[in-house]
Amino acid sequence: MDLPPDIVAKQALRRVTWTLRRADLAVQAAKEPGLRSVGVPAAHYALLMHVHTYPGLTGAELARHLGVTTQAVALLATKLEARGLLERRTHPRHRNVHELHLTDAGLDALRAADSVITEVERRVCHALGPERCDQLRGLLDEVIGHLAQGAAAEGYQPL
Repeated sequence: MDLPPDIVAKQALRRVTWTLRRADLAVQAAKEPGLRSVGVPAAHYALLMHVHTYPGLTGAELARHLGVTTQAVALLATKLEARGLLERRTHPRHRNVHELHLTDAGLDALRAADSVITEVERRVCHALGPERCDQLRGLLDEVIGHLAQGAAAEGYQPL
């Protein structure tokens, strides 16, 4: 027996996965204005942070980390390179492969953007309190771990 659409919608809105999505959208909405004010939109921040954390990644590796296409990384890397925030270096063993590295200006931009992210984090943890913030982080880590195991079992390499 099929359920009426309004019942299906109400059930969908109560799902944990839907709540996670709404939380992600709220985080994006909270951080984007501040990131744009320092000239580093969220997509730029994610790329810069990954390159800083894993210097020397190739575009394909970075795309896997970010969960986007290599074309998307190439376009964004080109923009960031033109702004002087990122540089491409020839791979030591594969001359047709380029590694991505932050420039000094890229590190400065990342620091400015990270201060925005830190403020959003502070607001969330202040609202929840330290204990509940730690509890939420732990629960989310459990969700990530559980879903990553399921994805790996199905042949998908999680981030």
